[in-house]
Amino acid sequence: MSEGSRDRIFSRLHAASQQTSTSVSQPPRLPSVEYSRKEKIEKLKTLMEAMRTEVHIGAAKSWETNLSEILNQRKVKNLLYAPKTDIGQSIENHWKNASGHALQLIPYENDIEQFKETVFNVDAGITSAAGAIAETGALILWPSEKEPRLMSIVPSIHIAVLKADTIHNTLLDAIQKENWPERMPTNAVLVSGPSKTADIEMTLAFGVHGPKELIVLIVED
Repeated sequence: MSEGSRDRIFSRLHAASQQTSTSVSQPPRLPSVEYSRKEKIEKLKTLMEAMRTEVHIGAAKSWETNLSEILNQRKVKNLLYAPKTDIGQSIENHWKNASGHALQLIPYENDIEQFKETVFNVDAGITSAAGAIAETGALILWPSEKEPRLMSIVPSIHIAVLKADTIHNTLLDAIQKENWPERMPTNAVLVSGPSKTADIEMTLAFGVHGPKELIVLIVED
């Protein structure tokens, strides 16, 4: 490089550094979306059913009975659950006094390396849902030590129990109202339906890399 060319390059760089920075306007705020409680439930149900999710709406005092009927219809023989959660306690109490359905309850309470064969051979697994998003029709799952992620991705049937009051209008609403920045888990998951994938010919297949069925029980107080 000649001395003249070098001087021209440095001159241009120096001139560019002396220019004042251009102000960037703030992006417009996202449009506010506000649904009523009933609208949130119905919108979530409609969108999730469009993705082959089975959605049931029932009262808090009867969700265990609804669950029993669902499992009976599918002839589910065993159910993986988290015994240290509120849902786990409710399931234990209900089936302790239930009759007519010989269901084997399998508590997730062992190290996965010792428990792997059992987990990968259960018919169904049940977990809680931390919330849901009405606008996009998705559940919010927050796996924890008590309720690991494997419980919702390994069984052929995943059942999620969702409190109606935890359905948010949008993802932004969920983040703000639940204060995600302060208590974000290591693995937050948004789920809209059963596992699905497509090959190079765009043929959609369900249940290849996860549950073949997703069943949501929306519980109203």
